[in-house]
Amino acid sequence: MARARTRPTMTPANDPKGLIRESYRIEGISDGECRSILIDWALSLSAEIDQHQAMQDLIEQYAASSPDHPMTALLQEGLSSPSSPPRGRRRRA
Repeated sequence: MARARTRPTMTPANDPKGLIRESYRIEGISDGECRSILIDWALSLSAEIDQHQAMQDLIEQYAASSPDHPMTALLQEGLSSPSSPPRGRRRRA
């Protein structure tokens, strides 16, 4: 009898480690815990991924079902803050 093959779970490019997905599953998660998760999420994104667009996609995916979740508030805050200028060397005076 042939074994049924199971498909591997695919993690979307905008949440490569599934950190945001899992944060929405944790009951009673605090704002501080969400901030820590969000930092880890940002560090785990590929350089090719637009962080702003990834946050927008995650809000669209999770905010409707969890509008009062602390991660929703943080993602929305991230969208409203101006993007930081590109890092580079500054010229010394």
